[in-house]
Amino acid sequence: MKKKIFAALLTSALVLGLTACGGGSSEGSSAASASSASAASASASSQAEGTVYHIGLCNYVDDASLNQIVDNITTRLEEIGAEKGVTFQVDYDNCNADANVMAQIISNFVADKADMMIAIATPVAMQMQAATEDNQIPVVFAAVSDPVSCGVVASNEAPGANITGTSDALDTSAILNLMLVQNPDLKTVGLLYDIGQDSSTSAIAEAKAFLTDKGIAFKEYTGTNVSEVTLAAQAAVADKVDAIFTPSDNTIMTAELSIYEYFAEAKIPHYAGADSFALNGAFLGYGVDYANLGVETANMAADILLNAKNPGEVPVMTFDNGTATVNTDICEQMGLDYDDLAEAFGPYCTKVQPITTAESFE
Repeated sequence: MKKKIFAALLTSALVLGLTACGGGSSEGSSAASASSASAASASASSQAEGTVYHIGLCNYVDDASLNQIVDNITTRLEEIGAEKGVTFQVDYDNCNADANVMAQIISNFVADKADMMIAIATPVAMQMQAATEDNQIPVVFAAVSDPVSCGVVASNEAPGANITGTSDALDTSAILNLMLVQNPDLKTVGLLYDIGQDSSTSAIAEAKAFLTDKGIAFKEYTGTNVSEVTLAAQAAVADKVDAIFTPSDNTIMTAELSIYEYFAEAKIPHYAGADSFALNGAFLGYGVDYANLGVETANMAADILLNAKNPGEVPVMTFDNGTATVNTDICEQMGLDYDDLAEAFGPYCTKVQPITTAESFE
């Protein structure tokens, strides 16, 4: 199913009632974030008013965080289009984690001679990179946790080729430190992830190293679909682990609504690498502001198109991972007090915020 989202062509006399979302600060690159926004909003005198830019946008899977990125990309591009008197025509599709469907979507973008492609999540970025080696269509990615290790870019500072984007890299030690703040007597931590997800590889390795250094045992539980993840979660509960850690893993995110009650009933806190996990029932989600990540991705994409920049020379943008999102429904079920947790977590986070269980962000 393909849906076309048109950023309508507007004159400068029109006023939009929309504003760009904020909240996430770029680690070591606040200036880069500001310059990206200003560059996208700066005068593009070389562009004729009325120019239409065709953008193919593919989302990897339907989940709260990735959908939030898509919504903020399209909204921000609409704003920039109105400011510049141009149109960003976004052809949007979701492959729902199906590699064959993904390949066909991207092939269609190439056949349609898209001016740019935007990839949401690592698998899509990798496929778009491969599909544009010959035609050099610019690619901007969003939410690629480790773009260097998966081979999408040569380095974050100088991506190379025709690709760049925004990363939701997780500070693994920070989230594991929160586990120890909440429970200093941790004995065993369950590592729940999809072994086939590139976004999990580095974070799981970092978690093992951290826990080993602290003298804390760990057990691994893996799954590649909802049914397998559910069985893995049940196994972790049966093993009576003290806490569960999951990085920004799309497979586990998709399954979260199916597994969170097992952990809550067993009073095992689930710590995960995105606020959408907490939205869907995990005890705590820690990581970037995905709304802001979407805005900055759109700023980057517009800057490249409006100013004819080479994506390979535009540094990958990373963000401060300081926001802890705590599910107050789960706190209550586990007999924990949110206010006490917020006070305890406060010194270790940029921000602590509450959330209640739901299927999607409002």
